[in-house]
Amino acid sequence: MNIAALLTSAGINIAICVVLFSLYSVLRKQPGNVSVYFGQRLSSQHSRRLDQCLERFVPSPSWILKAWETTEDEILATGGLDAVVFVRILVFSIRIFSIAAVICTVLVLPVNYHGGERMHTHIPFESLDVFTIGNVKEGSKCHFAILVRSIPWSSEESYCDTVKKFFSYYHPSTYLSHQMVYKSGTVQKLKDDAEHVCKVIIDASLENTCKPSFTQCWCSGGTTNSFKMISNEIDIDSEHGRTGYSDKHLDARKKECPAAFVFFKNRYAALMAAQTFQSSNPMLWVTDLAPEPHDVYWSNICIPYRQLWIRKIATLVASIVFMIVFLIPVTFVQSLTQLDNLQKMLPFMTELLKKKFVVQVVSGYLPSVILVLFLCAVPPVMMLFSAVEGSISRSGRKKSACCKVLYFTIWNVFFVNVFAGSIISQLLVFSSVTDLPTQLAKAVPSQATFFTTYVFSSGWASLAIEVMQIYPLLCNLFRRVILRIKDDSQSESLSFPYHTEIPRILLFGFLGFTCSILAPLMLLFLLFYFFLAYLVYRNQIINVYIAKYDSGGQFWPIAHNTTVFSLIFAQVIALGVFGLKRSTVASGFTIPLLIGTLLFHQYCRQRFLPVFKSNSAKILVDMDRRDEHGGRMGDIYEHLRSAYNQSSLMQDASNQLQCFGHFEDKRNDKSSEDTEKGKGIIQKDDRPWYVNRTLSSKAVLGAK
Repeated sequence: MNIAALLTSAGINIAICVVLFSLYSVLRKQPGNVSVYFGQRLSSQHSRRLDQCLERFVPSPSWILKAWETTEDEILATGGLDAVVFVRILVFSIRIFSIAAVICTVLVLPVNYHGGERMHTHIPFESLDVFTIGNVKEGSKCHFAILVRSIPWSSEESYCDTVKKFFSYYHPSTYLSHQMVYKSGTVQKLKDDAEHVCKVIIDASLENTCKPSFTQCWCSGGTTNSFKMISNEIDIDSEHGRTGYSDKHLDARKKECPAAFVFFKNRYAALMAAQTFQSSNPMLWVTDLAPEPHDVYWSNICIPYRQLWIRKIATLVASIVFMIVFLIPVTFVQSLTQLDNLQKMLPFMTELLKKKFVVQVVSGYLPSVILVLFLCAVPPVMMLFSAVEGSISRSGRKKSACCKVLYFTIWNVFFVNVFAGSIISQLLVFSSVTDLPTQLAKAVPSQATFFTTYVFSSGWASLAIEVMQIYPLLCNLFRRVILRIKDDSQSESLSFPYHTEIPRILLFGFLGFTCSILAPLMLLFLLFYFFLAYLVYRNQIINVYIAKYDSGGQFWPIAHNTTVFSLIFAQVIALGVFGLKRSTVASGFTIPLLIGTLLFHQYCRQRFLPVFKSNSAKILVDMDRRDEHGGRMGDIYEHLRSAYNQSSLMQDASNQLQCFGHFEDKRNDKSSEDTEKGKGIIQKDDRPWYVNRTLSSKAVLGAK
C-alpha cells in the first residue's frame, strides 16, 4: 500500500465523520429526538424540550465545547465511578501517545525513511513500508448485605428456616435478617401463569357446581335445597380461606432457591462474613458481598453453585471455538490486502484491479471495513457467554464480556492478521520459541499499514456512529412516525456499553505501543482518535447514557493489565528488531526495560489490586460509627429488605435505587433536608452513594 491508498482511506473516513457529526449537531436540536440524544437528562428531569428556532437547523460545535468544559465531578455524579475510570483511560492514552507521537515522529520516522539504501520516489506514491522499521538497513457494593449460595437442603424445614437458624446461631450478635431468592425467569413465569390458569378453571368449575339454580328450587317446591346449596358454598369458601395461607406458604417454599441475601447490623460484620468460610465444606454456605440492588443479575442467582465451574469451562471452550471459526473472515480480509493473491483467487477481477482508484479502495479501505463488520457480532456473543457463565451481577457480566471481547479482538485483529498476512502466507514456521521475537519483528511492520487503516474504520468512523446513535434514532423515528407515540418517557434508556468501548480503546493502545517504533506514522492518527474519543464519550456520558448500576471502577485493573502486556509485548518485538538489525547496544538496553516493567507490574499487583478486590475494614468501620452517632442505623435496618425486593427490581431495573445507608443523595430535590430528617438515610455531603462505597478505589485512581 502506498501513501495515496492510505490517504484515500483517511479521506473516506474523514468525510463520513464530518457528515455524521454535522447531522448529529442538527438532529440533537430537534425536539422529537430528545429521548435519543438526551436520555440521561430526560431521566433526571433536567431537560424536557428544546428551543424552537432556526438555529436548530444549522450545524454547530456547541456540544464539543460542553463536553470539553464538563468537570470530572459532574461526570462522577452523572455516570458514576465507572464513567470516571473510562475517561481516565482516555486521558492516560492521550498523555502517553502524545509523548510517543512527538518522539517517534521527530526521531524514529526520519531514521526509518532514510535508513535503507533505496531510491525514493515522489512522496504520495511512496510505499508505506519506507516509513516502518523494515526500511532500516542491518547494523542499526452494598455493605450491609451478603449473598449466600449453596444452602444445604433439608426435608424437615425450608431454606428460609435453615438460613435463619444458621446465622442466628453462628452470628448471633450481628445477624439482622435475611431475604430468600425465588425462582424467576421466562420458564418460571410460564409455569406460574399455567398454574394460575388451572386455579382459575378449578375455582370456576366449583362455582358453577355450587351455585343454586332457581329452576331446581322452583321444581322442588321447597327452599331447603337452595339453603343447603348456599350452606355448602359457604363451607367450601371457609375451608379455602383456612387453607389459603398454608397453600401460599407451600408455593413460596417450592419456589425458593438455595440462595439468600443476609443482612447484618453493621458493615464490618458483613465484610467478615463474606470473606470467611461458613462451613468446613467449601461447597456449602458460599458467601460473597452482595452487589447493589439494581446490579443483581437475578437470573443467575438460582444457578446451583456446583454448576459454575462446568459453565465456565463450557464458555471457555465455546469462546475458543468462536475464535477459531473467526479465522475464516480474517483470512479473507488478509487476502484483500495482498492483490497478487486476490488476482489468483478471483481471475475475473484482474482487469478491474488494474485501475488505480479501485486498487486504493480495495487495499486501503475495504479490508478494515469488512473486518469491522464481522467484529460487530462479537460483543453480543461474548455477552451471551458471560451470562451463561453465571455472574451474579450485571456489572460482573459486563466486566467478563469486556475481557472476552478484549482477548478476542487482540488475538484476531493483531495476531491472526500478522500470522495470516506474513507468516502463514510465506509458509514460515518457528524452529524454536526464541525465533518468535525475530519473526514478529519481520511480520508486524508489513501489517502496520493495515492497522493504520483499521484505526480509521474502527476508530474514527465508530465515534461518528456512536455520537449519531443510529439504531436508537431509527427506533425513535419508527415510534413517532409509525406507532404515533409522542411520549418520551416510554423510550428505553441506555447504559454505557463498557464491554465494547473499553476493549476498542485498549486495542488501539496495544497497537500504539506495538507499532510506536515499527511504524510511528500510525501514532498521529491514533492520537487524533483519542482526542476525538475524549470529546465524544464525555458528551455521551453527560447527555445520553444512564448509570443504572456501578461496579466501583472494576474496569481499571483490566486497563492496567492490558497496558503492561502491551508494553512487554512491544519490548519483546523491539528486542527482536534490534537483534534483526544487529544492534547489540539497543538490545542490551531493552532487557532492563523488560525486567523493570515486570517488577513494576508486580508492585502494582501487591499495592493496588487488593483495593479493587475487597473493601477496607477501616473505611467500613468509620462509616458504621458515623451512622451510629448520627442515629441513622434504625432507618437503615428498615430499608434493607425493600432494597432487595426481587419482584420490583426485576420488573423495572431502570428505576432509581431506593437506598439505604449511604445511597445516592437527592441533589435536585428541594425537600432533601426533610427527607433526611424523616428517613435518616440521605447523605449530607454532595456525593453519590457509590463514592463512599469505593473510596479506596478512587484513591488509587488519584482522584481529588
